[in-house]
Amino acid sequence: MLQETREALVGKLEGLGEYELRRPLAPTGTNLLGLVKHLAGLEHGYLGEAVGRVPAVRPSWFRDDVSTEIDMWATPDESSAYVVGVYREIAAHSDRTVADLELDSPAYVAHWADGHRETTLGVLLIRMVAETSQHTGHADILREQLDGRLGGGTTVAADEAFWNDRRTQVQAAADHFRP
Repeated sequence: MLQETREALVGKLEGLGEYELRRPLAPTGTNLLGLVKHLAGLEHGYLGEAVGRVPAVRPSWFRDDVSTEIDMWATPDESSAYVVGVYREIAAHSDRTVADLELDSPAYVAHWADGHRETTLGVLLIRMVAETSQHTGHADILREQLDGRLGGGTTVAADEAFWNDRRTQVQAAADHFRP
């Protein structure tokens, strides 16, 4: 599931230029490339460092102080090819970790609250599946805002009449509760 969801996320970037990948599409500045960057960092930590298997690649956005990391957006000197490449390399490292270790292998997450830092690879794997799925859902919505591309690669324009009718029905249902 993690591998499939990673590919779905990266697929959301296909066919877009650097501007569209970086453009803030939510009030928080959320953008497609930033989601990939964020997940690369999470996998580096949870499926690498936390189980004592630090990936060979250290992302350019990592800092000695975690609070100064830039992980939800890309700076101009970080190309999309670089960010996606780092993500894929860390993902491959994570896959090797999962294949090599048992799910009950001990793990330690330094930034978690006291008393909760000790965990297992299995718990962290579940967390990464959840995180990746959540952010891939965000990417679905962001991509739809950009060009109407939906989950399976189809577009709203491919069946515009259907989607216009659906939107009208949804708005009419909401209007029943308009103040």
